[in-house]
Amino acid sequence: MKEFELKYGCNPNQKPARIFMEDGTELPIKILSGRPGYINFLDAFNAWQLVKELKEALGLPAVTSFKHVSPTSAAVGVPLSDTLKTACFVDDIEGLDASPLACAYARARGTDRMCSFGDWVALSDVCDVTTAQMIKREVSDGIIAPGYEPEALEILKTKRKGNYNIVEIDPAYVPQAIERKQVYGITFEQGRNEFKINRELLQTIVTANKDLPDSAVRDLIIALITLKYTQSNSVCYAVDGQAIGVGAGQQSRIHCTRLAGTKADTWFLRQHEKVLNLPFRADLGRPDRDNVIDGYINQNEEDVCADGNWQKYFTEQPAPFTPAEQRAYLDSIDGVALGSDAFFPFSDNIERAKKSGVKYIAEPGGSIRDDAVIECCDKHGMTLCFTGMRLFHH
Repeated sequence: MKEFELKYGCNPNQKPARIFMEDGTELPIKILSGRPGYINFLDAFNAWQLVKELKEALGLPAVTSFKHVSPTSAAVGVPLSDTLKTACFVDDIEGLDASPLACAYARARGTDRMCSFGDWVALSDVCDVTTAQMIKREVSDGIIAPGYEPEALEILKTKRKGNYNIVEIDPAYVPQAIERKQVYGITFEQGRNEFKINRELLQTIVTANKDLPDSAVRDLIIALITLKYTQSNSVCYAVDGQAIGVGAGQQSRIHCTRLAGTKADTWFLRQHEKVLNLPFRADLGRPDRDNVIDGYINQNEEDVCADGNWQKYFTEQPAPFTPAEQRAYLDSIDGVALGSDAFFPFSDNIERAKKSGVKYIAEPGGSIRDDAVIECCDKHGMTLCFTGMRLFHH
């Protein structure tokens, strides 16, 4: 297949639309089910690069959940605790611990479940049955992977009445060194960002605290590779083998840090006993539970515990999750990693990161206020690595 005609581009009025190889060669993909669209393929190809790099860097199966050309999360195949299984709604999955790929999916899809609604999934490895069973029950637009076990493929083909988008990519495909795109009829050209993110990138530690355990190295690598494929400006919080908060596409660095920090906080608070023990009605669907949990934690659009509201979601009225309780729980968190795709221009980013348990930070450095950022990290006993490499992505 040298080209694939799309229904339309980003919007229904943008026709004609297609994907094709400029040099006339075959596309490195097979469409096994469905008819992916323009944005689907943007998500798929960005997401595939992310998981491919994570697998190469850490040697573990990797999964990411993508929405609108940025990851909601990315994770590697680290086993889940019983508490995390419950928080991610996968405590009923048999054989989960035996499949590192399924563990990676459970983490990636379970991190920011509201933003992952209708996502595109990328797997670094051949999709197995356990992973397919979990994907089947989530609201998702499609998947890209280097292959599928026969039974797993049949499971996925039952989604969306047989119209679920399933793409297989050639894992040996190597793109050309120069990439191009057009904006307003003008062609842009640049070398592909082939910069390798690995342990060596974290050698320049500029804080008094030089402690950087292997777990922190892993999490910083996850954060930085995630950022490499996130719309800039962006920051990423990571812990325990997964990205737990991604702040994408903000004009201000502190707004990225706040947005991602709020998502990380929500991920932690989902594991609090008050959230784990919410008395949901049996007829409440998974997406509705996600919305209610977010409302219960963040107390935004409606008070889900209020009279007249709680009856829609619960079998009995739950006690509110007070700000004081939440703050006390979050203050017990430590050891979180934080990556930034460009330097932190002010120390306010460090202060915000501290509120979400950040201990380890990687950023390029190079700000005229680097000294103030380092001083703030030292005040909180953090370890700060200067990578010397910006990771903008547009």
